[in-house]
Amino acid sequence: MTGKELFTRTLKCEPVGGQVPTFELTFFLTMEAFGKLYPGHRSFSQWDQMSTAEQKLHIDDIAETYILSARRYGHSAIFVQSAPWCWQENVHKTRAILSAIREKTGDEYFLLLHGDPTWAIPDGDSMMDFSIKMYEEPEKLKDAAARSTDYLYNAVRTLDPDGSLLDGLALCSDYCFNVNPFFSPGQFAEFVAPYLKQCIDGYRSLGKYTIKHTDGNIMPILDQIAACRPDAIHSLDPQAGVTIPAVRRVVGEDICLIGNVNCGLLQTGTDEEVRADCLRSLREGMAGGRGYIFSTSNCVYTGLALQRYEMMMDIWRKYGNYGDYQKNFG
Repeated sequence: MTGKELFTRTLKCEPVGGQVPTFELTFFLTMEAFGKLYPGHRSFSQWDQMSTAEQKLHIDDIAETYILSARRYGHSAIFVQSAPWCWQENVHKTRAILSAIREKTGDEYFLLLHGDPTWAIPDGDSMMDFSIKMYEEPEKLKDAAARSTDYLYNAVRTLDPDGSLLDGLALCSDYCFNVNPFFSPGQFAEFVAPYLKQCIDGYRSLGKYTIKHTDGNIMPILDQIAACRPDAIHSLDPQAGVTIPAVRRVVGEDICLIGNVNCGLLQTGTDEEVRADCLRSLREGMAGGRGYIFSTSNCVYTGLALQRYEMMMDIWRKYGNYGDYQKNFG
């Protein structure tokens, strides 16, 4: 199977045999790994002054950087952050990046973009105002969520009219702190869940898969997230006490789970702690024989030691094969 086929079958919770798939929502350490700036950190302020040939070279370099990361670390999917542009406002540029990856790799990889219209935790400057609006102006918040949902649905349809470029959307609005969600279950049911379900249903009607990402303690609202039927849930944050068995008991066997390797331990733990945590994630995630994608509990972020991520990948290569599950974890 290609990486795309493996990833797709896993999102559908079909048995795949062989190696469990892996990917990262973002891999920021491209400068250390390849001597290339991560595409999402680039700024091309003179883009409109460039010749067509120079613009193409930039697009090709962005595509090649994503491909380098996927090939070195065995990723089955590539999340295109589309910087330095907001993809919804620069559809033709983002289409050029996706097209370049497809031209260089065919259907080797499952390609993703961000596409979450739902309300997330507000930043510190707007948190109080947002909280007041939930009580004083709820209909304005709902109207804005509905407009964002329609806008992103139409943007995806415009970006990929024949369905050949984009395979899925990563829904990256964060809802939760480590202790609890920002939204109470009742607030989540009112302000988030209806629009999350609408966007997932809309993307599915376009033939796109969805991965719902949120850090933190998702357990008080997990049943509502699962009821919206994303194809997968990421990142299963162990630093918030989220465990794979507990999530599986709530969501059932037909939603794929992604993540759960503790980013905190990757950064500050001992080698022995990292090894034990990677093995735990593989043991718990692969236990059902399907529907699990191995990854960190967030992303490979700036400041994380590259050698720690490479250690994690070495453990995945050695112990992440379904055929060896009984021998390794018996």
